[in-house]
Amino acid sequence: MTTRNQPSVQALPTWLRTAAMVVGATFLLVGVLGFIPGITTSYDDLSFAGHSSDAKLLGIFEVSVLHNVVHLLFGVVGLLAARTSLTAAAQFLLIGGVVYAVLWVYGIAVGDESSANFVPLNTADNWLHFVLAVAMIALGAIGLKALRDDRHPVA
Repeated sequence: MTTRNQPSVQALPTWLRTAAMVVGATFLLVGVLGFIPGITTSYDDLSFAGHSSDAKLLGIFEVSVLHNVVHLLFGVVGLLAARTSLTAAAQFLLIGGVVYAVLWVYGIAVGDESSANFVPLNTADNWLHFVLAVAMIALGAIGLKALRDDRHPVA
């Protein structure tokens, strides 16, 4: 039986774990695919970092070794957050979304051919980062609000 001060298990936003797990697994997959010739075009042009890396994941998104490693690490963090707690899952989504929003602004500000474009990023990367930022921030914020509401239900 549930009291007014204690949320029911059904009320908890368990979808947060699934969302963080899906996002984490997707980043892990993208990181691995970035190292597979054929899936990554111009694989011979894959450099450690910088705008001179002409390798493209799926022939669209510029990648480098650094870019792929960051995807792998981000994926691992997402999977760990999903396993840790609902709050960790929500925080991963929210903070990760903010990171991608900053990366989107950075990508637009530095331009494709700038030496400051160390990741590397192209227009397709920039707009994918925008979509990821919006989706992850929304999921994380909604999840954190749901967790807060469950901990402090209105009488």
